[in-house]
Amino acid sequence: MTSAIDDLLADSAIPPTQPRAFDVAAALRRLATDAALASPASEVLRASQAGQRLGVVSRWVLNGPGAAIHVDRLAEGPEGGVQLTEEQMDVEGALVFACLLYLTGHPESAQFWWQLAAGAGHRGASYCLHLHHLELGEAREARHWYHQVTQAPSDTSAPDDAFLEGLELFARYVRVNGSAASAPTGGLEAEVDRLASRNKSCGIVSRPDRRLAERLHDFTARR
Repeated sequence: MTSAIDDLLADSAIPPTQPRAFDVAAALRRLATDAALASPASEVLRASQAGQRLGVVSRWVLNGPGAAIHVDRLAEGPEGGVQLTEEQMDVEGALVFACLLYLTGHPESAQFWWQLAAGAGHRGASYCLHLHHLELGEAREARHWYHQVTQAPSDTSAPDDAFLEGLELFARYVRVNGSAASAPTGGLEAEVDRLASRNKSCGIVSRPDRRLAERLHDFTARR
C-alpha cells in the first residue's frame, strides 16, 4: 500500500523548471498600451481643456483690434520696470501683454500681468486667470477668479453663466476648426525672451518697451 501511494505522489510531482527572465521592455510596452487605452482622470482632462481654451482666448486677444496700440501705451509709462500706478497703466495693454507672455512660454509672468489687469477691474483678465489656475489644477484659485468674472461692480452688469458658457463653446469650436487668430511669430517670441533676460533676478518679465511694441505692430499688420 505504501509503495502505491509513493508511486502516485511521484507521478503528480511538478517537474523542476528554469526561472523565466523578466522582460522589462515588454512590460513597459504593456503599461504604455494600457495607459493609452485608459480614460484620463477628470482633473487631468479638465486641466487640459482649460489650457486649450486659454490658448484660444490668448490668441484671440493678441490678434484683436487695437492690441498693438494698447501695448504701445503700456510701453510709454515711466521707466523702471513694472512699477506702475493704476492711472499710469493701460489695462487693456496689460491683458494683451499677459496673453503674449503666456503664448511665448512665460506663464508666471503672464499670471502677474493678468492679476494687474484683473485688479483694475478687467473681467477678461479674471477669466484668463480662472482658466490658468484650472490648467494648474488649482481649483480654489480658479473658483476665486470665476467669482470675480461673475460679480459686477455696482455700476455695471456682470456676464451671466450663459455668456460664459457661450465663450467656452466658442473657444472649443476654434480649437477644433481653426481660426484666423495667429500664434506669435518667432520675432515676437525673441523680443519677449530679450525682455525676460533683463529680469532674471525677480523672474517676472518687465513691461514691454518700444522695440517689442513695434514688433507687435508688424505682427498685426501682416494679418
